[in-house]
Amino acid sequence: MLSVSRRVLMAAAFAAALTPAAALPVRAQDLPEIEFLYSPFADYAPFFVAEDLGYFEEFGVDVTLSPKGNTAETIQMLASGNIEAGAATWASSLFNALDRGATVSIIATMARMPDTVPSPSPFMVSQKAWDEGIRTVADLKGKRIGIPGPGGFGMYSVAKALEKGGLTIEDVEAVYLPPPATAAAFANGGLEAGWSIEPFAHQLEKQGLGRRLVEDHTFGTELGLIAFNQDFVEENEDAVVRFVAAYLKAARQLDNGGWQDDRILEIVSNYTGTEPDALRGIPYTVRSEDGAIDMESVREQEEFFRQRGALEYEGLSDIDGVYRRDLLQRANDLLASKK
Repeated sequence: MLSVSRRVLMAAAFAAALTPAAALPVRAQDLPEIEFLYSPFADYAPFFVAEDLGYFEEFGVDVTLSPKGNTAETIQMLASGNIEAGAATWASSLFNALDRGATVSIIATMARMPDTVPSPSPFMVSQKAWDEGIRTVADLKGKRIGIPGPGGFGMYSVAKALEKGGLTIEDVEAVYLPPPATAAAFANGGLEAGWSIEPFAHQLEKQGLGRRLVEDHTFGTELGLIAFNQDFVEENEDAVVRFVAAYLKAARQLDNGGWQDDRILEIVSNYTGTEPDALRGIPYTVRSEDGAIDMESVREQEEFFRQRGALEYEGLSDIDGVYRRDLLQRANDLLASKK
């Protein structure tokens, strides 16, 4: 925690560096603490870097990173005001919550899939299944497939991978389990294939437990978003802008060669429980430079869940009504003013 006196000094120095158009007339000691929910995956790296390299402090915000459960839990905690901020995947639970009027504000993208292979979120087949002759997606009909949950990006990603072999989710036996549990399931024959994400995908390969089967199924897909409690945003726009500016600084650093920095590998290792060497050279998710969300990709995922009967409403959810593009722009302007 920053002392009040240190926050005052930081605020004064920070304000002096701003142009009149970008200046934010809030004293640092007035900014509230922000608790942010994260998952121990490599795609959350910008938040880890912003915290440990002091970018949140540089922009005058006091942030605590806390591990979380699933997307539904994150949105529930945000909507109820039990937490200030968090990241979540685009999921049926989120779309339904937005339609019911959940009090959350969406601020920026958290991560998206790159347009290249290898993929940071491949569809993998177990080595055991491979040895038994399962070499294509079509071979998985009737087999057990690991999916992190019934209504999130993992489900969408697996469905897109199965399409490569002319299959649907209904053609396989869905087994819901988190990515860290896939290794044991692959080893004991509990799964023939499943969704994965870095750094777990690399670990499966390194341990000889799994192989990448499909990697070109989700090019450019929006993976997740940054959201805040809506009431918190209305009362603390300055703090949100500063948080996002720090996040964007870290994200740009990562997306422009930052993964080659040993300091960053050590930081991400501490949050993901993965050895730095295991993080070196693996594929990573990316972000738009300005943090903007590709709404076409989001709508494609929404339609997927509608076709599965997972949505409780007709038409499109009112994402535009809670997507604070104005605050994202202010964060970009603030970051630009610091150069």
